[in-house]
Amino acid sequence: MSGTVTHDPPPATGGRQARPLIVTEDPGLLDDLLRLCAAAGATPEVHHALPEAGGNWETAPLVLVGDDAARRVRGAARRRGVVLVGRDQDDSGVWKRAVEIGADHVLMLPDGEQWLVDRIADVAEGAGRPALTVGVIGGRGGAGASTLACALAVTSAREGLRTLLVDADPLGGGLDVLLGGETAEGLRWPAFAASRGRVGGGALEESLPELHSLRVLSWDRGDRVAVPPQAVRAVLAAARRRGGTVVVDLPRRIDEGVAEVLAQLDLGLLVVPAELRGVAAADRVARAVAMVLRDLRVAVRGPYAPGLDEREVARLLSLPLAGEVPVEPALLRPREGTSTPGAAPRGPLARFCREFWERALVEAGGS
Repeated sequence: MSGTVTHDPPPATGGRQARPLIVTEDPGLLDDLLRLCAAAGATPEVHHALPEAGGNWETAPLVLVGDDAARRVRGAARRRGVVLVGRDQDDSGVWKRAVEIGADHVLMLPDGEQWLVDRIADVAEGAGRPALTVGVIGGRGGAGASTLACALAVTSAREGLRTLLVDADPLGGGLDVLLGGETAEGLRWPAFAASRGRVGGGALEESLPELHSLRVLSWDRGDRVAVPPQAVRAVLAAARRRGGTVVVDLPRRIDEGVAEVLAQLDLGLLVVPAELRGVAAADRVARAVAMVLRDLRVAVRGPYAPGLDEREVARLLSLPLAGEVPVEPALLRPREGTSTPGAAPRGPLARFCREFWERALVEAGGS
């Protein structure tokens, strides 16, 4: 059992690992909280009562107050990130005590253990604002969605943002190949098929291939073409947890795994060739995606069929226009060192991606 009273925890400070504070005199409860901290990879500071001046009541990113200690911390300065932890599921007075100490959350053990482990682990990792997460999907086959996804990720990394590129299309050939890193060391999707619960964001990032200053989660060349939805959910949540940007290359079919991805996106880009058949196919894709993703925008790619321009394509699809995806000449005539999407900083595709990120980050409150 758990319940929210008011606020989210304060953001963790950088530099050193943030340490949660435990306040309790209950030996059994303390043992449980120490065990949960160990499972989350955090080393707490422990007090039996309110810390004296100089203690970390005000600075700790998370404070776990045992129900036995609620009266002893009643006069403490009000702050965010206080959790009142107890065991008695039938004690209605716990809510009054939570209000008296300004707790954000009331949690009962053992039911709330997984929630608490996740919260402590976020503190240990220094979790703050989640990554701005953008999905790219083709309106029809060959629309250029994978190319745009790679270009967005490469541009984001070049602008100094922590960037992770996720290949959610097992039949797409592999984004690591498109980036020229099919032999790069690191894990691919099949390695995460058995993931359950929480995946550590830092551990995930360090395990993936690094290409063009970004991390890439792609598919290997094996037989596995699916990952359980719960594993997809856990991995993408970990990817988002450390901030920056996450770009996801989506398949055109919507299965349970893709639905898990769509549910975590901030916005989606539907890449549509400016032709009537392309628009008709994109309309079907848009209707399916819109069942899960609210913010879907159209990115139009030329050449244009007679009577069509980017605004008309957006009108026909009843979607907001993200812009016109330009042709990158270097990708039409690839030469060594110039065939990575978005790699040319002054190229038209990089310029499109840079302008997209500038707008999207402002909208998300990231700048």
